[in-house]
Amino acid sequence: MLNILLLCTGNSTRSILGEAIFNRDGAGRVRAFSAGSNPLGMVHPGTLRLLASKGMATRGYRSKSWQEFTGGGSDPMDLIITLCPNVAEEHHPVWPGAPLRWHWQVDEPTAIVSGDRDLPFQLTYHQLSSRINGFLILPFEDMTRPDLKDWLEGG
Repeated sequence: MLNILLLCTGNSTRSILGEAIFNRDGAGRVRAFSAGSNPLGMVHPGTLRLLASKGMATRGYRSKSWQEFTGGGSDPMDLIITLCPNVAEEHHPVWPGAPLRWHWQVDEPTAIVSGDRDLPFQLTYHQLSSRINGFLILPFEDMTRPDLKDWLEGG
């Protein structure tokens, strides 16, 4: 099972959505978590509305610091995915297990101007779902770490 940590600065929208999608679509193959370098302390209501509209659970998500994943109390991550340039460029903590890192540029839904308050969240959801399911097609269980690293760097 691949442990994946999705990072954004605030951990209230993109990383939460990514966590939910990975855990739903990659069930049995991946375990996804989310965190932020400067968490807002709450999940954005638009994120929860979007999850509910997709029939996904809305309980159990919380905005938390990436520090929760640096100590001995958490499973080592295999892959860290950054979702915004700010967090990608920050000095990251030392991650147990020396996980691979991958950056996906995903639009922040709260920054998208729209007359429909839920449309930006739907667009972000579809962007993440496409990337996640593109990754889940890989036979990563049968790939060596160097092969996965090569794929991430070229994919």
